[in-house]
Amino acid sequence: MIAPARRVAFTVVRRVFEDEAYADRVFAAEAKTLDGRDRALAQRIAYGTVQRCRTIDCGIESIGKRPLRKLDPPVRAALRIAAYELGWGDTPAHAIADDAVELVRAARLERATAFTNAVVRRLAQSFRGLVASLPEGALKHSYPDWIAEVWTRDWGLEEALELMRAQNEPGELVVRSAEPVGEHTDIPGAYRVDRVDQDALAAGRIWPQSRGSQLAGLVVGSQDGERVLDACAAPGGKTSMLRGAVTAVEVNDGRARELDENLRRLGATNVTVVNTDLRALEAGGFDRALVDAPCSGLGVLSRRPDLRWHAKPLAELQLELLQAAAARTRPGGVVVYSVCTLNADENEAVVDASGLEPEPLGAEWPAFVHPKRPEFLLTTPHRHGTSGFFVARLRVP
Repeated sequence: MIAPARRVAFTVVRRVFEDEAYADRVFAAEAKTLDGRDRALAQRIAYGTVQRCRTIDCGIESIGKRPLRKLDPPVRAALRIAAYELGWGDTPAHAIADDAVELVRAARLERATAFTNAVVRRLAQSFRGLVASLPEGALKHSYPDWIAEVWTRDWGLEEALELMRAQNEPGELVVRSAEPVGEHTDIPGAYRVDRVDQDALAAGRIWPQSRGSQLAGLVVGSQDGERVLDACAAPGGKTSMLRGAVTAVEVNDGRARELDENLRRLGATNVTVVNTDLRALEAGGFDRALVDAPCSGLGVLSRRPDLRWHAKPLAELQLELLQAAAARTRPGGVVVYSVCTLNADENEAVVDASGLEPEPLGAEWPAFVHPKRPEFLLTTPHRHGTSGFFVARLRVP
């Protein structure tokens, strides 16, 4: 009998690489019937396999002596999750091999079971050694070359490697709550927890949100009586932190509905959701605006395992959105620009191109001062143990 956790991980890996599905969404649907222990194991295997697939594929091709493209998709997925467990887990090799064979058999590929078994046995003998022998860099830590190149350019080689290692490990679990629910952190209202209380989440008492993300919401500093624009609002975590009369803009229909549902659950009665493109919004004269812009997401790769394989910089769109928000903010008002990426082209370069004057943030949040541009904030996984967020507060002339 195939272990339930491996069966779920197998499905997630297939859907991600064959259908370009989102790992978190597939996992949520497939893992509903698992108990807590199996759910945690399935998530570790599935997410770890997707994250480390470049390194894994190198090992399968080298040790299996067959190009990956020539393998049937179920065989490829079974070998990938087996290699992940053999390389970064402690399950006995025979159990991993047995389940890999049974997964292939269940996919009606009996002819491939002997090959699968043989490759898993060879991986058990030499895969860890192969990984250890790889030079430090994108292949060993399983990143696209372009991400490694951007981080090396912006941070230098040693910190780029620290970033790669940090985002291959599970991040801390943090929720936002008005009442203490776990370990206090350096962000007001942010609590580190062992698990998300699903009852409290359903009741709107907590919201899973990293410290970096909460920091961006706090920097807006909105007050009662102000008119506030949230330019790219879904899923609503930061939106629900804003005070005043909030207009929450979301261009995607489905995400706008999700945003509305989340805000109602969180009791954010001060928010009006508008399903439109910010650049087409007719309202103006806002006192404050938040532009949490779409980005490459290089600061959240640990919790978005598939993102590294299809991420791309969006600097041109980000600049358009920032300028559109500024145009809808009154003179003397404030625009906060935030992105969950670690890429100077999408961060400080966008602010510089906007022509808006930064308000220095270092005195307010000294622990998160940008190492090169102290007027900005930057949280990073390897330095702060949270998701990577760039935050700038800008004054509209």
